Amino acid sequence: MRRLAVFTLLVALSVASPIPAEAQNTGAAEYARQTQKAGRKQQKQYRKSAKKQQKAMKKYEKAQRKANKKQQKTAKRYHKSQR
Repeated sequence: MRRLAVFTLLVALSVASPIPAEAQNTGAAEYARQTQKAGRKQQKQYRKSAKKQQKAMKKYEKAQRKANKKQQKTAKRYHKSQR
């Protein structure tokens, strides 16, 4: 009985062990698919960072316009009070 159990276990392990090794072996098509997926992910990150940079640039330009407008208003008041 013990020999039969050991033999059954040995057969089960020998059949099951090649399956994971074969599943880990990725083919050229799988590699190409993963490469394309990584490329798309990188492009998405690039677009996201470019959009964020544009938004920051617009915010900076708006702040500059506001500061210039405030400075002109202050200068106008100063010249008006000097008269």
